[in-house]
Amino acid sequence: MRTRVTADPLAVVRNLGVLAHVDAGKTTVTERILYLTGATYKRGEVHDGTTVTDFDPQERDRGITIFAAAVSCDWDGHRINLIDTPGHVDFSDEVERSLRVLDGAVAVFDAVAGVEPQSESVWRRADRYGVPRVAFVNKMDRAGADLDAAVASIRARLHPAPLVVQLPIGREDGFRGVVDLVRMRALVWDAGRPVREEPVPRELVEEAWRRRGLLEEAVAELHPGVLEEFCAVPADPARGAAVSEATLVRALRELTLAGTGVIVLCGAAYRDRGVEPLLDAVVAYLPSPLDVPAAAHAADPAAPLVALAFKVSATATGRLTYARLYSGTLRKGDVVLDAGAGRTERVGRILRVQADRHAEVDRAVAGDIVALAGPRSARAGATLCAPDAPVVLEPPGSAEPVVSVAVEARRSTDAGRLAAALARLAEEDPSLSVRADAETGQTLLSGMGELHLEVAAEKLRRDHGLAVTVGRPQVAYRETVARGVSGVLYRHVKQDGGAGQFAHVVLDVEPLDGEGFEFRSSVTGGRVPREYVRAVEAGCRDALAAGPLGGHPVTGLRVTLTDGATHPKDSSELAFRAAGRLGLREALRSCAMALLEPVAEVTVTVPDDAAGAVLGDLAARRGRVSGSATRAGTGPGPGPVGGPVGGPVGGTVGGTVVVTAVVPLAELFGYATRLRSRTQGRGTFTTRPAGYAPAP
Repeated sequence: MRTRVTADPLAVVRNLGVLAHVDAGKTTVTERILYLTGATYKRGEVHDGTTVTDFDPQERDRGITIFAAAVSCDWDGHRINLIDTPGHVDFSDEVERSLRVLDGAVAVFDAVAGVEPQSESVWRRADRYGVPRVAFVNKMDRAGADLDAAVASIRARLHPAPLVVQLPIGREDGFRGVVDLVRMRALVWDAGRPVREEPVPRELVEEAWRRRGLLEEAVAELHPGVLEEFCAVPADPARGAAVSEATLVRALRELTLAGTGVIVLCGAAYRDRGVEPLLDAVVAYLPSPLDVPAAAHAADPAAPLVALAFKVSATATGRLTYARLYSGTLRKGDVVLDAGAGRTERVGRILRVQADRHAEVDRAVAGDIVALAGPRSARAGATLCAPDAPVVLEPPGSAEPVVSVAVEARRSTDAGRLAAALARLAEEDPSLSVRADAETGQTLLSGMGELHLEVAAEKLRRDHGLAVTVGRPQVAYRETVARGVSGVLYRHVKQDGGAGQFAHVVLDVEPLDGEGFEFRSSVTGGRVPREYVRAVEAGCRDALAAGPLGGHPVTGLRVTLTDGATHPKDSSELAFRAAGRLGLREALRSCAMALLEPVAEVTVTVPDDAAGAVLGDLAARRGRVSGSATRAGTGPGPGPVGGPVGGPVGGTVGGTVVVTAVVPLAELFGYATRLRSRTQGRGTFTTRPAGYAPAP
């Protein structure tokens, strides 16, 4: 671990996340970062269940990350606050909440698979929050690993300008190091030894200078300063470089912060190769809290407190609220304002977080990510600020649940405990929702997928000691208008002594392209006052909660208020809201309605000899195949060590087929078991939400 003295304490802070598709190796990358920085003294392994960040028993049993975990470490005189995020699509809301408070990210890609569905999904989320990233192509030691192919998939599917700053030394099992194209040096790792710096291997010198030239050209296309130097200074025949190292480093940082380009590094984290230069890139290229445009004006420890709560967790010692401080200083015992709820909370303790371990500190300052003990009601997305300087930050978005199960306690005496436990689960994870079915009286737990609900049910059993019965998963359907109606008149009149209620509305209903709801008014002459128009809209929104086909939420329609009438004494906003609600319900019963079901994009990877059976099974599940590609297999031996990237590897011994299809979510329950049986355990699949489609 290296040290360096830097004057500004905020300039040496890096708040970053590790993002990836499931099984790309991001937890292993995190574990190697903690080991190399001295934060841990033993390498944690996913397959052994010894990782620091996957500390929950379910994570260790399943071998995947389920809950975002925060850890801290030091490298090169910098403080790195790191959040290891889940890669499975069912837990994408954990990624969303983490991205909201991060300044930068490391995106991890599999060197064989390249960009996979969930890595594309989290990349888009990072785009939405403007989070700068560096890319790390992992598993370069695997058979079939190809840096050039992975970079090509980044360029094609994610559309940034990939700026490759390394050249691998060796291929597949022979991968042993990289050439740093910025400083033109070789970094080599031998088994059990730290990284060793060497001259560029003689057989790679020509290829390294060629790729350095390609890097300079790519940067010059994006950065005016580099373009000027690139055109003004001819390449040095002895060095082959037209741009100085200092200019190139400065430009790479500026392009990363602007999101114009993404620096690409490579390595094999499991074998401890490539992690040190990744840490150097995090320090050199990713932003500090001072570099984040949205918070640059407020990143001041002396300013009023502004913090965003992004995660709530129940522990054996009490409730913890994880928060990112954007400005100000928070001290133990301070009273803070939950700006959205209008309540004040007292902070009893401030904790530095190391996954499931905590160290108490007296204060936290702008740029810190800490856990707070004391706030009892602040939820994920709440803004915590100084009581005399209220401000509300934009909370992270949350997706609507698409799958539900009925949950009930096996013992009737546990019904109250179950209700309290479900409420706590929903508080910790906003992507879970709990409601009572009006028709059956059952308690329904809704989430993002089958695995999401399995994990929640297991938490009820393990953490809360409840014996529960869980029903078969049911998808969340929607209803939409296929053919509308015009001129639906509804008169709301109620008289039961005293002031009555009177509202008269005329509504047109028509389909709307896509999902959502649109309301407008064409009433003229003041026949319906403006405040009553707003009440009609609110009533219409109330009516969208349950449609006429099966009581499902209604989406994809436009409602126009075309006429109406009022009474001088009995009209009120309450009356017009009731008229809007009841009038739209009557109108929907006259419309031609259609049922929508959630669909998912499924990517199935299978041996080519099993492709026919898999395609037939997808067709039986009402799947629509949108594409397929064949990947050639490789021979048992790696190519020549030090050979050029993308060169021949070996003979083809049987490839795999990657099939992409859109399948109704209801047809995917139990698909994992069916796929294993049809492919003798060799097939894998991933899913991601693809919206809604008409149901048969």
